[in-house]
Amino acid sequence: MNQTKENQRKRARRHLKIRSVIEGTAARPRLSVFRSNSSMFLQLIDDQTGKTLISANATEVKKEKETGKVGVSLSLGKLLAEKAKKAGIETVVFDRGGYKYHGRVKAAAEGAREGGLVF
Repeated sequence: MNQTKENQRKRARRHLKIRSVIEGTAARPRLSVFRSNSSMFLQLIDDQTGKTLISANATEVKKEKETGKVGVSLSLGKLLAEKAKKAGIETVVFDRGGYKYHGRVKAAAEGAREGGLVF
């Protein structure tokens, strides 16, 4: 089997296992992370209604200030936390999306914590 497809299959399996335990509500939404090679996307999702409450992506962050993908991810977490504060959301459930809690995923989580989200 193609190695790329195998890695995608493994990540999807890990994500399903994580999602069997984690569920977001309106009071405590799920902070979902999607990481591509070139960008990163964060969403606050209410799983009970199936709606995205708040979203942020790497194109919204000023890239000239940040160095590298990890720096952009840190700023992205802070940006999402600011948007969540405006919407009155303070606590979330973190869903790493089947990725390792390392690098860009960890930076986004730390940025969200620095911005004031609790998880």
